[in-house]
Amino acid sequence: MTDQQTPSTGESPEAVPGHSAAHDTVKLAVIVGALGVVFGDIGTSPIYTLQTVFNPGDPHPVPLSDHNVYGVVSLIFWSVMIIVTVTYILLLMRADNDGEGGVMALITLLRKWRRTHPGRRAAAALATVGLFGASLFFGDGMITPAISVLSAVEGLKTVQPSLGEYVIPITAVIIVGLFMVQRRGTESIGRAFGPVMIVWFAVIGAAGIGGILEHGAILKALSPTYAISFLAGHFHIAFFALAAVVLSITGAEALYADMGHFGRKAISRGWLFLVLPALTLSYLGQGALILKDHANISSPFFLLVPSWGRLPLVLLATAATVIASQAVITGAYSVMAQAARLGYLPRLRVTHTSATTIGQIYVPFVNWLLFVSVLTLIFAFRSSAALAYAYGMTVTGTITITTLLFFYVAHYRWKVPRWLIVAGAAPLLLIDGLFIAANLTKLLHGAWLPLLIALTSFTVMTTWQRGREVVTRERERAEGSLQEFIDELSSGKLPVRTVPGTAIFLNRGGVSAPLALRANVEHNEVRHEHVVIVAIDTEPVPRVAEENRVTVNDLGYGDDGITHVTIKFGYMERPDVPAALALLDPSESEGPLDLERASYFLSKIELRRGKAPTMAGWRKQLFLATAHITSDAAEAFSLPRDRTVIIGSHIEV
Repeated sequence: MTDQQTPSTGESPEAVPGHSAAHDTVKLAVIVGALGVVFGDIGTSPIYTLQTVFNPGDPHPVPLSDHNVYGVVSLIFWSVMIIVTVTYILLLMRADNDGEGGVMALITLLRKWRRTHPGRRAAAALATVGLFGASLFFGDGMITPAISVLSAVEGLKTVQPSLGEYVIPITAVIIVGLFMVQRRGTESIGRAFGPVMIVWFAVIGAAGIGGILEHGAILKALSPTYAISFLAGHFHIAFFALAAVVLSITGAEALYADMGHFGRKAISRGWLFLVLPALTLSYLGQGALILKDHANISSPFFLLVPSWGRLPLVLLATAATVIASQAVITGAYSVMAQAARLGYLPRLRVTHTSATTIGQIYVPFVNWLLFVSVLTLIFAFRSSAALAYAYGMTVTGTITITTLLFFYVAHYRWKVPRWLIVAGAAPLLLIDGLFIAANLTKLLHGAWLPLLIALTSFTVMTTWQRGREVVTRERERAEGSLQEFIDELSSGKLPVRTVPGTAIFLNRGGVSAPLALRANVEHNEVRHEHVVIVAIDTEPVPRVAEENRVTVNDLGYGDDGITHVTIKFGYMERPDVPAALALLDPSESEGPLDLERASYFLSKIELRRGKAPTMAGWRKQLFLATAHITSDAAEAFSLPRDRTVIIGSHIEV
């Protein structure tokens, strides 16, 4: 375990309601780009939602009747309107952290609130709940590629029933190819995502119109009275239907999480003017097709098109689901990388695959973990219908947690009146609660899986956070006071020679002396002419402006050649220590630094299990095991390898 950045304790600019990364004018290219990344998951939901609701193999089957078809289609439409359009588009996307959205952005807003209001225990508890929401999103990253690609390839059965035996092998090959290309980056492929998804939405909308024209009475399902009467009059059926209806809103979190890349306006316009109409037409068309002939429930999405168009639609659906999977995989990279920078995970190796797009990253450990998990899900569940039981829990859990955090932020940070918060939160959380309760009925049929994944991820993150606190405390005790060490150096109490050159020591903060510097002085009895002690802070904001990047402290002596520099990075940034040090003026660093030939010193800590009751025994073992995936510090901080020296020590936890 080597020196790594720690979350900053400083305060950052407050988020402003309605602020986003988008400017007043939204270019068409940005909207097209958003269509290719943001809407892939929710845009492919029509492939499997309706047939899953009426799946006869469901442990709580919904009887197939005309009345139930109207009720289900109406429930789907109004679920999409209330949760996606109202909750996410109109409300949640107004809460951002310097333009960034998603559950991690809400967590960082709560962390900043806690620093100025330390007595707020509710904020601390909700931040922990939000961390569980991020864990659920990681489970979503495992299930989405499996269910999406499976559901698309299953369309081959409508082309030729005998092709059904090839569904699993073809799906597995696609998944293998998808994860193998991740390390090369997706920038070039991404340019084609937007146009492909435009074609996708145009096709499913047109197919839906065709179905509606054959049974126009389905348009009555747009009335909320059908959804309400279905829920109120047939609650024993509608309640269980909700467990599958929730599939229509999968991917809603992606709209919020990707706000920093495209802006609120681009996402909102793409949703309102293309995606929402296309999805509505598709669901209505499928409902009309089922009303025309109940046998069409076997695959209403693909049966909407003539037989000659089904193979092209399968190919287009496969492309769309690959795009949806790519978006979720990239989202998982981003969430895990942010969690690591905020101190919830060890430092992960992150490769930036684009020179121009900040969000294009590749995290090898996360990639291969997802790869193995997705393939396991495909071979274990073997159908999209079976996976659907597991899928709903990740979606409802994440949406409920995100909504809860939003209303807390709205009340305590934006001073929205409590009565208005209650009036808005109560109905939305009631709806979310119904979805969660319905999905809990599938607990023994697969819903346990995402909960297990989330609980495992949550346990790892909270254990790592606790272990870091223990290590930091022990490390500060071993290193001793930085100021006292500098005082001893300046007073001549320590026998030391000064050698030419610049030495840069990475440290965890400004309180304790770097182990590597102390070892150099006490064992080698030398110090460099220029010594820079660098502390790296990860601010609870996505990016830090260059003018706020570095802060210099002379440690009480303006002419001893030793300075302390704090470098601040946002949680979305790649730390580059040499580039940040180049911003220093010679007057700040007590003379010019020779960065071209400077030596960088890291303190490598070997962790050992100790007897002190700092954590439960199993958590100590988990912490030590997790520490093994910590990435190389020189690479993480962009240090020159040929000029980086590592000095070791050990600490017991």
